[in-house]
Amino acid sequence: MDTQTRPIRFYHHDRGEIVNITDMAPTRSVLNWLREDARCTGTKEGCNEGDCGACTVIVAELADQARQVGTPSAEATIVGELSLRTVNACIQFLPTLDGKALLTVEDLQQIGGGALHPAQQALVECHGSQCGFCTPGFAMSLTACYERHCEAGTRPTRQQLADELSGNLCRCTGYRPILDAGERMFDLPAARLNTQPIVKALRELQLAGGLAYEAPNPAMPTDAGPRQDRYWAPRSVDEFATLRMQHPQARLLAGSTDIGLWVNKQFRDVGDLLYINDVAELKRITRDDGLLRIGAAAPLEDAWSALATEWPVLQDMWLRFASLPVRNAGTMGGSIANGSPIGDSAPVLMALGTQAVLRRGATQRRLLLEDFYLDYMKNALRAGEFIEALEVPLPAPATTVRAYKLSKRFDCDISAVAVGLTITRDGDTVTAARFAFGGMAATVKRAAHAEAAVVGQPWNDATTRAAMTALALDFKPLTDMRASAGYRLRASANLLRRFWLETRRDAPLAIGQTSVWSVMPHLTVTA
Repeated sequence: MDTQTRPIRFYHHDRGEIVNITDMAPTRSVLNWLREDARCTGTKEGCNEGDCGACTVIVAELADQARQVGTPSAEATIVGELSLRTVNACIQFLPTLDGKALLTVEDLQQIGGGALHPAQQALVECHGSQCGFCTPGFAMSLTACYERHCEAGTRPTRQQLADELSGNLCRCTGYRPILDAGERMFDLPAARLNTQPIVKALRELQLAGGLAYEAPNPAMPTDAGPRQDRYWAPRSVDEFATLRMQHPQARLLAGSTDIGLWVNKQFRDVGDLLYINDVAELKRITRDDGLLRIGAAAPLEDAWSALATEWPVLQDMWLRFASLPVRNAGTMGGSIANGSPIGDSAPVLMALGTQAVLRRGATQRRLLLEDFYLDYMKNALRAGEFIEALEVPLPAPATTVRAYKLSKRFDCDISAVAVGLTITRDGDTVTAARFAFGGMAATVKRAAHAEAAVVGQPWNDATTRAAMTALALDFKPLTDMRASAGYRLRASANLLRRFWLETRRDAPLAIGQTSVWSVMPHLTVTA
């Protein structure tokens, strides 16, 4: 194997050098390292769960590594030879920086040539900060946006700026002056990131190969002393599969957008970690043989972008799935493997007829997504097995797709109900239906009775009402802090009716009549 025990190595822009870490616990967060070890306290701790954005940093990697995806994507900021992504430092484990570069708010003055960076200067001029606690995170998100649009020679609309800042919360300034600053920064003298020192350092780090790391955990003593926690980050899929077989007890780590909370909020011992996000083959997204193939380690942002390219009606779900920094870090494969009954990916993918490609050693098998989930947070993975990819059948002309999400907060919130709906018609007769619901049962689940109510029937009001009634046979939802059982059942039925109103033969409602994106000019949503 190429993976050898060695230090964690990454380029810290503030120091202008490669950092070597030899004695940190694998679950130490980037934020804690910054504030307590590197003494870079500009990055703030707010929620410590990836929700508020006060800890936003930029992680850079070589663009030729980031371009492993086969589907064009503008979501990563490509600047010269670098790919830049904003992430939440509070839930990123330090070893995940291996081979990459870290940029923080301390770097902005250097990028600005000793003066305030345009994002910072614009925040000052537009009165975009009161208490200032959230400001470093906003400045970093604005900087990533600035680099992206300067590189492309474009300027964002106000709504695009709001999308960029979906992961940054402010509770005293208000968002109007911050959005004003996002527009203003492009009018100021340009100050761009000098990528050459970073690229040079990353080329050097690229030669190191995969990472195996071991550090003592004083909180978990053994008879021989502190337990040694192990972390593996292979670079090839074959090596990953071998390590998975050798260490089936190791926990698979992707974007740590969930596991990071286990450590920060529940103080859980997660044991040995096997990291998937450095495997280039598993980050690819390809379109071939009638399938959209999404590698298990493809970032959520890229995966949703590819889905929305094929099905533009999914753009609403894409933009409402968590926040941009969470989508940059998390993976579609991780979201599916996690198996949350309120996850937003599974209902859509299940409705589209997605198969999970499972691998154990050199052996592959495929399961329809509805067969992958066995019970609450339980799936069909065997010891030593992992999700290698998700295969989504490409759109068929006779198939209609919709996806809807209901939550208390529009952006960056957990669903009360998430729905993926597809029907295939021959003329006006429904020949196939896939109705998948999240938040209605212990797992994301298809509505078998509702589907049966429409298959073989004309797609009309009576058929839709029969399906709405049948939902009560498919689901007995729970009442919790997000919604009551009655609300979930009524709302799900109403979403079925909305689906019919948008897709009926006579006078269907245009997407713009039922979607808020119709008033956002940078988006074009079509049926």
